[in-house]
Amino acid sequence: QVQLVESGGGLVQAGESLRLSCAASGRTFSSYNMGWFRQAPGKEREFVATISRSGGNTYFANSVKGRFTISRDNAKNTLYLQMNSLKPEDTAVYYCAAESTYFSHLSANKNEYVHWGQGTQVTVSS
Repeated sequence: QVQLVESGGGLVQAGESLRLSCAASGRTFSSYNMGWFRQAPGKEREFVATISRSGGNTYFANSVKGRFTISRDNAKNTLYLQMNSLKPEDTAVYYCAAESTYFSHLSANKNEYVHWGQGTQVTVSS
């Protein structure tokens, strides 16, 4: 088991930046591929980015590619999402998640993630 707690959300204007953090506790953080997802009101939860156990491989949704960066510090048991050039359509609750250790590949499929945080709200005004 791993427990995940997100922080860093807030209200920003379009074009500004935010960095989200996800603190992990419990089972070894470095055992998991990690991901960020988001959910806007009335919409399904969607994939944002994922990173491998070592941090050496990443994968992004097309909608955030070139603007968002995912990283991790296994020594600090923390996952990050750096969000630059934010747009109003980035407004959502952002969740960090740990992928099942059954899978070794990076996945955009939320059903392959077994541990979730409670989410942090990001609001981007125009």
